[in-house]
Amino acid sequence: MKQKALIMCGGWDGHEPKLVTHRFKSFLESSDFEVAVAESLTVLEEKDRLKDLDLFIPVWTKGEALTKSALDSISEVIGSGVGMAGCHGGMCDAFRTNVEWQFISGGNWVSHPGGDGTPFRVNVRNSSSPLTEGIGDFNVSSEQYYLHVDPAVEVLATTRFPVFKWYHASNGEVDVPVIWTKRWGHGRVFYNALGHHNDVFDIPEAWELMKRGLLWAAEGKRIAVARGLSADEFKSDKKMF
Repeated sequence: MKQKALIMCGGWDGHEPKLVTHRFKSFLESSDFEVAVAESLTVLEEKDRLKDLDLFIPVWTKGEALTKSALDSISEVIGSGVGMAGCHGGMCDAFRTNVEWQFISGGNWVSHPGGDGTPFRVNVRNSSSPLTEGIGDFNVSSEQYYLHVDPAVEVLATTRFPVFKWYHASNGEVDVPVIWTKRWGHGRVFYNALGHHNDVFDIPEAWELMKRGLLWAAEGKRIAVARGLSADEFKSDKKMF
């Protein structure tokens, strides 16, 4: 049986959501996934449809604030074992007023000092994770994302600031995560801060890490189903937000 993925495509056009969606969709279909594309946020309310997926991919920079029912839905869906994976602003610069979205995704964008065309290096961490196996450090010329990051994530790659001198530079050098994984309930979450434009993934290392992350996130659903797991054990009537 084919694995199922859904890409939620839209938001700010500057991040080329249609091109990124096409790239991800083509790769997943070549990996024997059944892939659907939704161009509306209303899909987040379709909990039963989403729970049938193996992988949910948000490609939606900025966007209006999500409703509580949409947040409750996607939180439970990922918590049940459906994977979530994305890149750049399409995942961690979305729905800026929704802290629950940021909690699920593992971080949120705060700045890209120097803007597009900033040259920087991605430093791949030595790790037991199979996602980084055989991949070395590489150079990028794009937006260098400064992110506020959940300390619970497993960091797979970092980049060193400052490259561009701005107010943050007075703090000295600091390594900010570029790629990470985390868990939300039984779901696997993968994020890659690269991807300001679709052609960033023409860099072999950047694309290989992204492909591995998509497949890794999707695999969590099979494990959850095989073990008879659900999101029920994580539900609470206490106030969380």
